[in-house]
Amino acid sequence: MTPAPAEEPLDLLGVGTGPFNLSLAALADGVPGLRSAFYEQRPSFHWHPGLLIEGATLQVPFLADLVSLVEPTSRWSFLNYVKTRRRLFPFYFAEQFHIHRAEYDHYCRWASRELPSVHFGHQVDTVRWDAGQDAFAVDFTRLDAEGDAQAVGRTYARNLALGIGTAPHVPEPLRALADDPGTLVLHSADYLAHRDRLLAARHVTVVGSGQSGAEVLLDLLRARPEGQEGLTWLARTPAFAPMEYSKIGLEQFTPDYTRYFHNLPEATRDRLLPSQWQLYKGVSGDTLGDIHDELYRRGLDGTWPDVTLTPGVAVQRATRVGDRIELDVEHGDQQARGRLVTNAVVLATGYRERPVDGLLAALRPYIVRDAAGRPEVDEQQRLRLAPEIGGSVYVQNAERHTHGVGTPDLGLAAWRSAVILNSLTGEETYLLPERTAFTTFGLGGLAAPGHDAELTTTSTGGRS
Repeated sequence: MTPAPAEEPLDLLGVGTGPFNLSLAALADGVPGLRSAFYEQRPSFHWHPGLLIEGATLQVPFLADLVSLVEPTSRWSFLNYVKTRRRLFPFYFAEQFHIHRAEYDHYCRWASRELPSVHFGHQVDTVRWDAGQDAFAVDFTRLDAEGDAQAVGRTYARNLALGIGTAPHVPEPLRALADDPGTLVLHSADYLAHRDRLLAARHVTVVGSGQSGAEVLLDLLRARPEGQEGLTWLARTPAFAPMEYSKIGLEQFTPDYTRYFHNLPEATRDRLLPSQWQLYKGVSGDTLGDIHDELYRRGLDGTWPDVTLTPGVAVQRATRVGDRIELDVEHGDQQARGRLVTNAVVLATGYRERPVDGLLAALRPYIVRDAAGRPEVDEQQRLRLAPEIGGSVYVQNAERHTHGVGTPDLGLAAWRSAVILNSLTGEETYLLPERTAFTTFGLGGLAAPGHDAELTTTSTGGRS
């Protein structure tokens, strides 16, 4: 864990070790001669611990592990992990294409412990370009298990990979209450830590229509007494809608669609993203079915369970009144307002990319930005930098505005890591398929060999 000496910069330094940079570390481990290190400020890997609800599964198949969709024979594959645990036959008979979320967490923790390039307790503080070293100078702090500073150091690296992840998003009307320790308003990321308090509350409101909101509602529903459910589920979306999971529909999570989206004009990308919410913000059809089944079972005697599900609603204001919380809500289609009184609120309101500007403050003048002031990211996952910067800064899960809905999807983790490594080495270190979908996105596919139709395309603006 000794930092690389100044005269010998690393080829790659990863900042953050969530699933995406862990994928990069795993694939980098198979590149001969590549010197890499990955720094993570946490003391160990743990993936969404507040949402490891019993029985919850991944929404992607187990093949969306760290490496398999690029290098299935890698020692870091999920199947090899199961083999090391001597559980291949139980896994075989379980026939689980979608593994338990807790098992995915165990798998990633195994990889993070075994990979020699991963170093926990390393907090990266600043990054700057050192022209004399022809490398990035990365200052960091060594932390102990409690998060206290032990020592400081500096590492030099020719290239960086930022995988600093996302942070829970709390809507502005609820931030003050969420920061009040005496009020039971929390993000779903902290759900399990407060589950007992939520079960004891007379009434709980879940806000957010995605998978997390559905899982929290279902878990609370199953645990609360019949006739005393005291649950409300609110969402801004027009419906509690299933996530797109048809085989052709899922091709929007392929490298083909990512490349297509990246080449669209900026204004078109910005228009498309909000309309694609059901691709990545919907709920598993199985989870919606489980909620309906539980509600139906509780009404077999002819009564209705004390559960309210209302989409199309936005929380405009939240106030604490004694031990209660008053939510001023507005229904967009009805153009009507109302007030909901509850005792606890779980915000399943998603996550936002952590901005890279703070970490890269010294590089800010050299980062090329789009019309909205966001960093531009090229097809090889690199920030577009001024020519004065000789190294590359790769980003993971910070490029939805340039690469589309597949950015946070685990199924693209290995492919994106391979793209980064191929770019970094200047070689086809990992052989990637030219085509990954039956769907052809854009008019270019109509001009494929064997088609009788003639095609003429004319650019109407933006990149072709």
